[in-house]
Amino acid sequence: MRRSRRHFLLATAALALPVLAACGGSAPAPTPAVTQAPQPTTPPAAPTATAVPAPPTPTPVPPTPSPTPKPRGSAMTTPDYSVHVFLWGGFETTQRDLGLVKEMGFTWVKQMFEWRYIEPHVKGTFDWGEPDRIVDAIDKANLKVIARIGDQPKWVRPEIWPTVGPPTKLADFGDFVTAMATRYKGRIQAYQIWNEPNLAREWGNQPPNPAQFVEMLKVAYAAVKKADPDALVITGGLSPTTATGSIAMPDVDFVKGIYAAGGKDYFDMLGVHAAGYKAPPELSPDEIAKDPKYNHGEGAKGRIYGFRHAEDVRQVMVANGDADKRVAILEFGWTSDPRPTSPYNWHAVTEQEKADYLARAFDFAKKNWQPWIGAMNVIYIADPAWTKDDEQYYWAITNPDGSTRPAFQALRSMKKDGGAPPTPGAVAAAAATKPAGAASPAAAASPAAAPTQPATTTKLAPTAPAKSATKP
Repeated sequence: MRRSRRHFLLATAALALPVLAACGGSAPAPTPAVTQAPQPTTPPAAPTATAVPAPPTPTPVPPTPSPTPKPRGSAMTTPDYSVHVFLWGGFETTQRDLGLVKEMGFTWVKQMFEWRYIEPHVKGTFDWGEPDRIVDAIDKANLKVIARIGDQPKWVRPEIWPTVGPPTKLADFGDFVTAMATRYKGRIQAYQIWNEPNLAREWGNQPPNPAQFVEMLKVAYAAVKKADPDALVITGGLSPTTATGSIAMPDVDFVKGIYAAGGKDYFDMLGVHAAGYKAPPELSPDEIAKDPKYNHGEGAKGRIYGFRHAEDVRQVMVANGDADKRVAILEFGWTSDPRPTSPYNWHAVTEQEKADYLARAFDFAKKNWQPWIGAMNVIYIADPAWTKDDEQYYWAITNPDGSTRPAFQALRSMKKDGGAPPTPGAVAAAAATKPAGAASPAAAASPAAAPTQPATTTKLAPTAPAKSATKP
């Protein structure tokens, strides 16, 4: 899914950069093209969390810990309760939206912190104003945060700007992560490294490469653990897709590639995206593969079109001797998109079905995925700038004005009783006696084999929130 217009306009104003026509994204389509929607429209006001000069001039502030840290542990219950929020530039709506999270009884939020807006012009010169404001607000709300970091600045790779892609010099990314983890030690509990690296449009329009991603993970993991050993490192959430070749790699194959490249020791949790599409949350991948109503007419490949596809990905971890690690679902939800021309329309559900399915998904996870499931991140508390022309609008559980939908009300009423965080060894022990779920043998086969990249391509899963809420 795409970045919001409000976020884009705020960020470009803060950077004193012109609005680039190339950043204007149209409605997502099942192609690998990189589209980045306009960003926030709220004028940048002086941040209140720390004393920095007013935007747009970035201020070189050393990456020392931010004021009055109030550490909260990074432990996650099984499952734990998280929702994606859009606080960047939301000077008038931040307290409202965090209040909605608290009202739901959720304990985590996910928020994007884009490298390109924090270290925008020159290496080592940071603008901490807006990140400080956001972290301070989350801290005061007594919530934990998964910080999604990525999206390189122009100075890192000017030749592909504004396309998102890995930096030429990974040390530059490592230095940025070090600055973040140092400044917010004890206040950011988890870091998501990049987003959907199994899509070419998130990887500089180059074929996805798990080995290259592992090199990025190594750098980021070392940086976080040196600065803040208690913080969690989560791999970038992977897009469910049936595409292969130069434009994308199925998430199961990409995870196999991570293990084949030696990535096992460089993340604490595996990030997964688990959109429900049209299927109820209890429906297994095997059942979806047999039913054209749910598999988009793609047969066995269409087993990805369901919430429980997360089990297929989990099984790859088990097959590679990594059963004691847990999974964080970084995006999941259902859309009610009624627009006939939308690529998301084929799997639209009603708002009431969305409410029912979300609550049932948490219940299913409690009964079947303990202890390997960690945070489950719902998409989303709506960005105030969204309209009915934005596909994200239809995935949300609130309206842009802050009013709530049935899904919000169902999640607020849902009992929050996740199991206690597992002790070391407990997840692996459980895996030995309790399978992840209805994962197919194919998902676990060839545990250390590098994934193949066929010469031909199939369509990207046209409904996956590939340009998702994690890209405000």
